[in-house]
This record gives sequence, C-alpha cells and structure tokens, in this order.
Amino acid sequence: MNLLRHLLAVLLLAFCGAPASSEQGSRLRDANVRESGAALSSTGVASASGVTSPKGAPVPPSGGAHAAADQALPELVLEIKGHKLTAEVAATEPQRATGLMYRRMLPENRGMLFVFPYAAPQSFWMMNTYVPLSIAFLDDTGTIVNIADMKPLTTNSHTSTKPAKYALEMNQGWFAKRGIKAGARVEGITRAPEPR
Repeated sequence: MNLLRHLLAVLLLAFCGAPASSEQGSRLRDANVRESGAALSSTGVASASGVTSPKGAPVPPSGGAHAAADQALPELVLEIKGHKLTAEVAATEPQRATGLMYRRMLPENRGMLFVFPYAAPQSFWMMNTYVPLSIAFLDDTGTIVNIADMKPLTTNSHTSTKPAKYALEMNQGWFAKRGIKAGARVEGITRAPEPR
C-alpha cells in the first residue's frame, strides 16, 4: 500500500510539473503561494498539510501523508516560563509537510516542534488537521515572535510576524492559559535535531 501511495505521489508531482530540485521546488511553491493565496512556509511546507502543486492544488508528501504520520518522531522536553512540555520534532521536509495531519487528539502538554534550516518568514495552514491548535513562531534563539490560534480543516494562512527558525504547535489555548506571550523564551530548543 505504501508503494502505491509513493507511486501516486510521484505521478502527481510529475503531472503537476514539480521542479527537479528541492530548492527550486520551494521557490516555485512560494511564488505560487503568493499567486494563489495558499499558506506555506518558506520551505514549501505547511503544518498539517501537504505541499501544493504549481497550480495551488494540495499534493501529498512523498510516500503519502499517512506514511510520514505513522513514523515515530524524536521527542524533546521543552520549558516555557516554568511550564514543561514534550514536543515531537519535525526536522525533515516530509515531517514538516505532514505535521499533525490526520490526528484526532493531542494530549495535554504535548505538541510538535518544527525545525527549519534557517530563520525566514514561516506560514502554516490546517488542511487535514482535526485538532484546534495554537502555534508559536520562534526566532533562532528560541524567543517567541508571535502566537496564533488555528481552526481545524482550514487553509487560512497563519504567518510569523518576523523571521522564524522554529514553530511550536500545541492544543489551542495552551499558551494563553499559561500566560505565555511573544517575548517568552523556549528553553531546551538547542537540543533539537538539525533540520534536513
């Protein structure tokens, strides 16, 4: 079944005219985002979604969205203003593209940390994501730039107000309930795996 999903993803990418290199793909997808209004990060991924084709249509990540969702991700214990949490770490492009897609619940004090190769404007959407989330965009020092609430199963853009190297998704309201706002620092971020 995974082989069939992979072949389907390859065919979709070929049909949609995806560029040969990942860097070219990111630039092309970013240009298409501006034209279509879809929300993607600077690397061409959107949390809990897939990348888009040059025409703006969703394309599942290589191997199928469920394949990446089924893989165990590394975990990292983080702390913000004395509040500990455990975050799964999405450090590869397929992991970042899949994010929290298809999950029906997220335990309290658990979330997902997205690690990008460099600080840049990041943008996320909630396609195929069933859990209401809050996202904190973090600069390269782990300081929160801004926080946004995201409604499930939408393609509305939620964008960092400044360049962000990390994004942390938690259950909606998690940051607000703890009085965590922009300017707070996330401790433990330096132990995150290097992005690939």
